Amino acid sequence: MFGSLGYALAALGYFALILLLLTGRKSGIAKYLLIAASLVTCLWAASHIGGLGWQKSIAHFFAADASRQWVWMLFLAACLRSDFHSFKQIVLRPITLSLLVLPTAALIAAITSSLPSLWQFSLHTIVALQMLIVLELVYRQAGEQKWAYKPLVLFLGSMSLFDFVTYANATMINQIGENYIYARGYIYFCLLPFLVLAIRRISYWGVAIFVSRDVVLHSTLLLVAGGYLFFMALIGYLVKFLGGSWSYPLQLVLVAVSLVLLISLFLSHNFRTRIKVFITKHFYANQFDYRVQWVKLTESISGQDQSLHDVYQASLRGILDAMEYEKGVLLKHSKSGLSAVASVNTSVENELDFGKLAYLTQYFQHKEWIVDISELRVKPHQYEELDDKDYFMNHFGFQLIIPLFRQDEFWGMAIIDADNEHGKSLNWELRDYINAVKAQVANYILQFEGAYALAENAQFAAFSRMSAFVLHDLKNVMAQIDLILANAQQHKSNPEFIDDTFETLEHTKSRMDKMLKQLTEKKVAETQRSREIDLCALSEEVLRQRCQSILPLPMLKAEHTLLLEIDADKFSNVMYHLVSNAQQATSESGKVVVEIEKEFDGQSDWAVIKIIDDGQGMSQDFINTRLFKPFDTTKGNAGMGIGAYDAKNFIEELGGTIDVDSAPDEGTVFTLRIPMMEQYKAE
Repeated sequence: MFGSLGYALAALGYFALILLLLTGRKSGIAKYLLIAASLVTCLWAASHIGGLGWQKSIAHFFAADASRQWVWMLFLAACLRSDFHSFKQIVLRPITLSLLVLPTAALIAAITSSLPSLWQFSLHTIVALQMLIVLELVYRQAGEQKWAYKPLVLFLGSMSLFDFVTYANATMINQIGENYIYARGYIYFCLLPFLVLAIRRISYWGVAIFVSRDVVLHSTLLLVAGGYLFFMALIGYLVKFLGGSWSYPLQLVLVAVSLVLLISLFLSHNFRTRIKVFITKHFYANQFDYRVQWVKLTESISGQDQSLHDVYQASLRGILDAMEYEKGVLLKHSKSGLSAVASVNTSVENELDFGKLAYLTQYFQHKEWIVDISELRVKPHQYEELDDKDYFMNHFGFQLIIPLFRQDEFWGMAIIDADNEHGKSLNWELRDYINAVKAQVANYILQFEGAYALAENAQFAAFSRMSAFVLHDLKNVMAQIDLILANAQQHKSNPEFIDDTFETLEHTKSRMDKMLKQLTEKKVAETQRSREIDLCALSEEVLRQRCQSILPLPMLKAEHTLLLEIDADKFSNVMYHLVSNAQQATSESGKVVVEIEKEFDGQSDWAVIKIIDDGQGMSQDFINTRLFKPFDTTKGNAGMGIGAYDAKNFIEELGGTIDVDSAPDEGTVFTLRIPMMEQYKAE
């Protein structure tokens, strides 16, 4: 029975390893070989339970051992190289075939019983020795990976060494010692953790096995329950063995009491917590399952928040969930002091004294240290820089105060607490964990605050940009009024001049109404009022009404009709600006010519407008870097620097292009290309 128990434990252990390997998401040769080796070892152990092995049939014993040795030898052969992609590559490799000769011979001899037992003992001894030699070769060629291979060497080395001792002793006395057989199950079971550790360390195998803390906790509780019930069963068996009329009632009492005690223990939160803490301390390097915690934190702060309040609330909940705490407050620091921006399960007004919390602001501006009130009460000397410790030690209702920073600048703090059962005592691991959490939360907060600030700035920028365009239009209106006043003295008695003046003033009033509407609505109209216009006629009107106050006077060369559907006012402003700039850049004796024509590029019809002058021109560097840059002007206070920028944007919104060909002292040619309306392409 003692020997069978060891083999049963080994069978269960390797079966559990198979389940772990099957849960891995990645597939590969190493994974399949490990599953095969673990399965054969599990079946090998199971075949020895209850005396089904060597005691009944020595042939069965030899066959089971030969099968186990064969599959582990194949696994070792695969470990000699790390670039196998198929099972066929491993098996057909010459060195693999040579390594499998002895295990295969041992397996055939066991199945056919073609060799006497003594020869088979010797053959298995040689196989175990071969395993040790190959294992030494694998370890030696591991190079920098020797640390990762050590658990595998300990696992297979101990297994092979014990096999070698067992069979060497059997060879000498022509009989296997029973003590060796009884011990093998326990030895193989005890060696299993080394194999698990090797699987986790050797990265190129690509086998990732993971056991969560909850699984270990529940498995441990089941093991404790099984051990407890086994112990109570032994007592019951002892009572029955002693006999007597009192034995049966006493057995019932023991069963009832044991079940009550077991249920009470398992329902005790304190008991479960102690078990979990024990497992964490002794079987895991980390207190938290960081993968799970990080996923929870990411989910907490990845919502589509609509306001800064939602962002602050999600941030506080993320910190609380990460620490498994129940209540807290998020405070933001500003020039006016601290203010609560989020709270969970707490009343800020009743539980916090903001006058005292100002001491924390001063403390955190000098030291980025998480304040643990429990530690403060025991070791106040560790918080020498904190003023008025009495308030925090005796009147403060929270445990942890976590500072948050915007880069190196103090942003605020999260104050959190838990009930007595869930409060955590800070150690180096928890402090590092909280620092990682608060850095993630701080980045989340600052990202959204920056986004909101950018949105507000964008609104102000849009309003400022609209104001700049309005001012630019006002400047054009003033130019029209100046033209009227300049000609008023000379032509005030001319009825045609009076009619033109009233027409110009009516047009000016219309533009002023439009600009006032834009200002009151605080935004630029999203859709321009487009209508069908004659490009040539509109250009002639702009040159005649708005470009006659500066010499040289522009000349128009245009086809009789070119129809486009565009915003007439906007196009007029663009034309006026470009022609006016050409006039200002040209001497009075020079010339400015506007040419309008239709072109076909093989696919589409285009309206092409060229504004040509023989003025001072521009350098290519100026064209590339400054010409279309908004608010950059060469006219000093007389210009806004947005005319060329506005012209380029308008033409591009129509689907057209604006090109500039110029050189210093050689004049300039602006070429505007605008796609024609569909119904006029064929004309």
